Amino acid sequence: MPLPFRNISFPPYVARGATGGPSFSTNVVTLASGAEERNILWANARGKWNISTGIRTREQMLDVIAFFHVVKGRAYSFRFKDWNDYSATGETMVEITPTVWQLVKRYSIGGFEHLRTITKPVVGTVAVLVGGIPTVPSGIDYLTGQLTFASAPGSLPTASFEFDVPVRFDTDHLPVQANAFDQQVVSQIDLVEVRE
Repeated sequence: MPLPFRNISFPPYVARGATGGPSFSTNVVTLASGAEERNILWANARGKWNISTGIRTREQMLDVIAFFHVVKGRAYSFRFKDWNDYSATGETMVEITPTVWQLVKRYSIGGFEHLRTITKPVVGTVAVLVGGIPTVPSGIDYLTGQLTFASAPGSLPTASFEFDVPVRFDTDHLPVQANAFDQQVVSQIDLVEVRE
């Protein structure tokens, strides 16, 4: 059963000041010789952000409190814009079936590549080329990142797009401290990426 997702966007003006990014999980064992053995536990990164660093005004804090109520703490996931990594250009899609293709983003350095599946493209930002010709797919699923074509493309389709990350709050308690001069202070509010 899929986890509950609310197709709403976290306030972008708060997200812009968030601190965080991708994380992996790796077990590192130091042997008696001093050499290391490393075991990669996650094939894909999982993002984590502290959004308290993006809250600048009382009004923004009130928006975060309202959002927290709507998603009921950790219960519902939602869209989050990672301002450090939110777009892709000319990415070759991955074939699911001859007429259904998945949006992805590739990270390449020195001949090594990491493939990231994109499940939450932003409405109105997806531009597709087939054989260098702009093409309108018959359907774009903005909740899975899958595009459907009326017939199998004659060559590998590419896409340029913006995307959000599905996240949830990592707490069911929002510790807000009200100070003098109508200010509110929060030490840390974490969001974590939800794997789909």
